[in-house]
Amino acid sequence: QVQRTLQLIENDSCMLPRSINTMSDKWNMTNAYDWTSGFWPGILWYDYENTGDESVKKEAEHYTNCLADLLNPEHPGDHDLGFQFFCSFVNAYRITGDPYYKKIALAGADKLAAFFNPKVGTILSWPHMEKEKGWPHNTIMDNMMNLDLLFWAARNGNNKDFYRMAESHARVTMQHQFRPDYTNYHVAIYDTVSGNFIKGLTNQGYSDESCWSRGQAWAIYGFTMVYRETGNKEYLRFAEKLADAYLTRLPDDYVPYWDFDAPDIQNQPKDVSAAAVCASALLELSSLEDNEAMSEYYWQAAEHMLNSLASDYYRCGNQKTAFLLHATGNMPAGYEIDASINYADYYYIEALHRYKTLKRINTLSEKQ
Repeated sequence: QVQRTLQLIENDSCMLPRSINTMSDKWNMTNAYDWTSGFWPGILWYDYENTGDESVKKEAEHYTNCLADLLNPEHPGDHDLGFQFFCSFVNAYRITGDPYYKKIALAGADKLAAFFNPKVGTILSWPHMEKEKGWPHNTIMDNMMNLDLLFWAARNGNNKDFYRMAESHARVTMQHQFRPDYTNYHVAIYDTVSGNFIKGLTNQGYSDESCWSRGQAWAIYGFTMVYRETGNKEYLRFAEKLADAYLTRLPDDYVPYWDFDAPDIQNQPKDVSAAAVCASALLELSSLEDNEAMSEYYWQAAEHMLNSLASDYYRCGNQKTAFLLHATGNMPAGYEIDASINYADYYYIEALHRYKTLKRINTLSEKQ
């Protein structure tokens, strides 16, 4: 699918494939400033890592370098800098060891950290929403994913404040952005000056009190990652509760509808991006578990998800050059509904890579 996509797009430009609409086989392209821009180079890096194809590496280098312009001071940026730099430059550095990629990724972390509000204790997600919707300091659940860049930068750079910021963001989010049943509010609104929590609401879910499925997947992934980085079992226990809230609401094929609480649920669109994010998260959660039975439970759940995503119904095959069908981008805004989307593909290939890696580790452990 990667090779077929490369044949269809203009490889000498910095336009990146973002999505394919339901009734189309052509990619909608976007530029480096789009929030999804890091996913295509990330897909290429994972593909190169698993195939050793030097032609794919060359394309990964090209598209990763396209994102360096995100450091331009004239580009305001927001919390998505984490997605943009981590998926591209951090993966590039992890695979190649080239210090250039490390330098750019650390600069990206610097830019992301500027959105941290010490009064609130979280990273501001959308600066423009104060003007557009009257939201002061807002933090969306997606932002949990961007903590990975700060934790990585704390380990690989000289600014240890990044660790404190990331851990603070996770703790404040844990305290305010979840209901008693451990489902999430997509958006948390805080007073910018006092730092007090004001309310939880949604921007992409069915309603303020519903559980947007990708938001819950972001949360599971994010708190699993925070436990990996901090070793604090409070985050492990919390990730378990979030995962259980998600798993108990799934349909039989383990691929959720776009919102768990949308009416007439059987006729709502599915969201493979939520399934891919959650599968990747559960594989890591399984590997970090301190309870063998829970580890097996999450591993099997992830396997169910990957098996469904690999089925003819969800896999693009010859229909399109993406990996997956039936993703839901933004249902309330009415775009990328029942589409193929690059972030669904990115977390799918990441999940497959994790599955392959952890399966190998488990096999070696059994032999020993």
